[in-house]
Amino acid sequence: MYKEKIRQLSMIATKIRKHAIEGIYNAKSGHPGGSLSIADILAVLYFDVMNVDVNNPKAKDRDRFVLSKGHCAPALYGALVEKGFFSVEEIKTLRNIDSFLQGHPDMKGIPGIDMSTGSLGQGISAANGMALAGKFDNNDYRVYTILGDGELEEGQVWEAAMFAAHYKLDNLTAFVDFNGLQIDGDIREVMSPLPIDKKFQSFGWNVIAIDAHDYEEIQNAISQAKQTKGKPTVIVAKSIKGKGVSFMENQAEWHGNSPNKEQYEQSMQELDAFLEELGVE
Repeated sequence: MYKEKIRQLSMIATKIRKHAIEGIYNAKSGHPGGSLSIADILAVLYFDVMNVDVNNPKAKDRDRFVLSKGHCAPALYGALVEKGFFSVEEIKTLRNIDSFLQGHPDMKGIPGIDMSTGSLGQGISAANGMALAGKFDNNDYRVYTILGDGELEEGQVWEAAMFAAHYKLDNLTAFVDFNGLQIDGDIREVMSPLPIDKKFQSFGWNVIAIDAHDYEEIQNAISQAKQTKGKPTVIVAKSIKGKGVSFMENQAEWHGNSPNKEQYEQSMQELDAFLEELGVE
């Protein structure tokens, strides 16, 4: 991948992180840790991979995206803002009763959202349905979804895994945000889903392991998924919870906390400093 492309994706991902922090700070609630850990994946999907059109968001041949870990909506909203689906001013209204930007994605009220999610395990199931519909309609769109590693503790995820393999949904690519932490702490201590790769393999999936913050690895994995026929692909993306904000990184307490004024200012300063390194004013 060319250096300029990586710089552009890094810039977009950093802006997505800023939008997520901005929204959560103003809402005084939300989920920053997991939102920050998926920003790089969202940047690649929305700005280098997926066929989506702001002017025709419901196009039948568009690629679909489902945020199965729906509580990390602030990152998805950040990506949609950068893509042009709605105004950046809306970010500050996150979780406001009068805002269309609620705590979880709402396909009826938010431009660019393909599926309402929130109850863990249901997003991957809906993505299965979209992928199977594409097969029935002989449409070549692709479906992408992101699950949390803690979400893998839901039994419905494994029912969906069986379904996708049984129907040979090779137009489906699932990412697992493998940051190792959930709201109650280390996933290995709460209810370990490990080994993630071997479990998906045993369910009949094509499995690829990557660094969730390496743009070339993300892009290469997606390319491999597109070339894989006869089975769905899961990309196990080893990530850092709270990526980009020093005091949030690898801290389970930031799964569902909002920053105070001082923490908010420090977060923005750190993210702005990284933008400056990238040559963005």
